[in-house]
Amino acid sequence: MNYWKERSWGLVLCFLIGILSHLLGKSFPIIGGAVFAILLGMIVGPYFSTREKFQPGIKYTSKKILQYAVILLGFGLNLSVVLETGKQSLPIILSTITVALLTAYALHKWWKIPATISTLIGVGSSICGGSAIAATAPVIDAKDEEVAQAISVIFFFNVLAALLFPSLGSMVGFSTTSGEAFGIFAGTAVNDTSSVTATAATWDSLYHLGTQTLDKAVIVKLTRTLAIIPITLGLAFLKSRKETGTKVSIKHAFPTFILFFILASLITTIATGAGVDEAAFVPLKDLSKFFIIMAMAAIGLNTNLIRLIKKGGRPILMGMFCWLAITIVTIFLQKWIGLI
Repeated sequence: MNYWKERSWGLVLCFLIGILSHLLGKSFPIIGGAVFAILLGMIVGPYFSTREKFQPGIKYTSKKILQYAVILLGFGLNLSVVLETGKQSLPIILSTITVALLTAYALHKWWKIPATISTLIGVGSSICGGSAIAATAPVIDAKDEEVAQAISVIFFFNVLAALLFPSLGSMVGFSTTSGEAFGIFAGTAVNDTSSVTATAATWDSLYHLGTQTLDKAVIVKLTRTLAIIPITLGLAFLKSRKETGTKVSIKHAFPTFILFFILASLITTIATGAGVDEAAFVPLKDLSKFFIIMAMAAIGLNTNLIRLIKKGGRPILMGMFCWLAITIVTIFLQKWIGLI
């Protein structure tokens, strides 16, 4: 009882900020609830985060609730559907993930950007934005300020993508009679789900394609999400080996919450294969999104806005180069295989 009592103040604060951020995210989907949560958390942080009674709950939300969010995220993945319909885009996805991670690593070495923030930006850019950052942060022991910075960088280029990509698609020559090619483009070159949705829906609206582009983009986005599993396991193994300096067993390095994420995905896959309606898992997916928003509120509460801005220059440039690399590779590969 005391365990929860000492955390209640911080949990309630994060919950209230989460509710407000969720509503704002619904009204402004191109921004999303997670970004609003970080911003609101940073604004009210000086009034609450320094008070001792709030800290246990804030810390619990930024660490444990974030892990629970990743576990619940697995219920949104029907592996058989994702692999079947996403296999066409798989070579493009693997290529863009590789290029983005290599770009982040090269800039980390060249500009001496700290390894943790470089990893978060690289993973967030290449895989699926906030969800990938949420999954990676506990594995590499990222500080709240580093998570906030990575989310902010990813958000900035998500908004640019949503605003610019429909016009870019017309210039490049994407088909306006089918949503397939631009759907793959939106699903691989845009990170966060809300921005992928906004970009694809804009293309559908411009060329009267119904939901062709949106349907394709969402499947591609879900396929990218699967990369969370090998990336987090690899990072956990490298971190564990670096700390011990010796060979590490898979059991020792395996993040438990990623195991539950995989199990959740398998439950959804098996259940839907047995005839269960996918709508049964929608409440769990929605809860996952809200938990991420709550965790981002906690991270915002522990983030110094002034220090974040001062440190933001090179990480923003890293995010820009990762974003450009992904965009160029996606367009090149689609032209090469004849989708454009």
